[in-house]
Amino acid sequence: MAKSKSTFICQNCGYKSAKELGRCPHCGEWASFVEEVEVKEVAHARTTLSGEKSRPIKLGEVNREDVPRVLTDIDEFNRVLGGGVVPGSLVLIGGDPGIGKSTLLLQVSAQLANKGNVLYVSGEESAQQIKLRAERLADKEADFYVYAETNMTSIRNEIERLKPDFLIIDSIQTVMSPEIESTQGSVSQVRQVTNELMQIAKMNNIAVFIVGHVTKEGTLAGPRTLEHMVDTVLYFEGERQNSFRILRAVKNRFGSTNEIGIFEMQTSGLNQVLNPSEVFLSERLEGATGSAIVAALEGTRPILVEIQSLTTPTMFGNAKRTVSGVDYNRVGLILAVLEKRANLLMQNQDVFLKSAGGVKIDEPAIDLAIAVAISSSYKDQPTSATEAFIGEIGLTGEIRRVVRMEQRIAEAAKLGFKKVYAPKSALVNLDIPKNVKVIGVETISEVLKLVFG
Repeated sequence: MAKSKSTFICQNCGYKSAKELGRCPHCGEWASFVEEVEVKEVAHARTTLSGEKSRPIKLGEVNREDVPRVLTDIDEFNRVLGGGVVPGSLVLIGGDPGIGKSTLLLQVSAQLANKGNVLYVSGEESAQQIKLRAERLADKEADFYVYAETNMTSIRNEIERLKPDFLIIDSIQTVMSPEIESTQGSVSQVRQVTNELMQIAKMNNIAVFIVGHVTKEGTLAGPRTLEHMVDTVLYFEGERQNSFRILRAVKNRFGSTNEIGIFEMQTSGLNQVLNPSEVFLSERLEGATGSAIVAALEGTRPILVEIQSLTTPTMFGNAKRTVSGVDYNRVGLILAVLEKRANLLMQNQDVFLKSAGGVKIDEPAIDLAIAVAISSSYKDQPTSATEAFIGEIGLTGEIRRVVRMEQRIAEAAKLGFKKVYAPKSALVNLDIPKNVKVIGVETISEVLKLVFG
């Protein structure tokens, strides 16, 4: 007989304790412990839905078939997944409430319905509500199975009956397993249901997409092991006041991480943005101070992003630093370098800095653009609308090389930029387009002298 015992589990990180604690010693969250009954089951062999047991096999005897990826008509979605949907993969999509996760997966389901059998399981909406939302989207003629259910046993039975090629679970926190005596959405339930879905995906070659809610800190709700169990973790980011949405891959066993896909939310659903550089630069004011363009790299894609800065004399004892879209510590480091190596007095200046368009960028190549944008606002001198800045800044004020310089310069040339400031050490044996002039620089003081005189 299975033995059961009562334990207290932190709903934020999954930490277990024999007694209830006011504050979790692992993640520091207050009042997060919930009593749950754990049931220890006898270990058994993992099987497929048909009941066939798996067995050990030598690596050399494994018959690896080249299973082609399934492509949708949404190129941005294919890019983030690494080139299409992999059969037998388990993909987790997280994001804030109302950001568009269900809309995205409904559009993806309509696309995949032309490639195979799709089962869309919803624990948050009825079949009528899903139909109403589907009629608002472009693909009204798509035909796939819709199942409003939260019981994992019933879902497993329908999977065995329908034998789908693609399975969507919206959301993982609403599905519960009768084998676990705990509340819906608890750590134990999420872990158990995800483990069952992983078995279904791997043993039956079904591509499974699961939706996960996020906490107020922006991390996926539930145990941290959830991200380790799945093959791919995607975050759907954006602001409700902004129509643009970014689908970002932070883990991918079948492709590159840190790939992004950019979408625009409209009344007819999510439309992909194929040229994000042009979109991000479309509203830039010519002749405005405190602006600089950088060719940032998101995964394998170069994107031109505008860095905006505003510096004003502080009215208080301590200068204020406000940052959006870039790393706060990186900005603090660059301000120190500007003061020490470029003789700009920043300690009595309030500095406000952001990346335009709501995109979040965090890589060394944006350092030079940040420094130029801050200097432009400080000196009240604009930069040219056809200049871009690429490079990492060291603590001694040197401009250091960054990866994939050729791709970055080519993206700038494609958008009509005439001049690119880049690390001199990185301009060896590069195939540079004829319509752009690349200026090699070695120090931040040299850059500021060339740009502002």
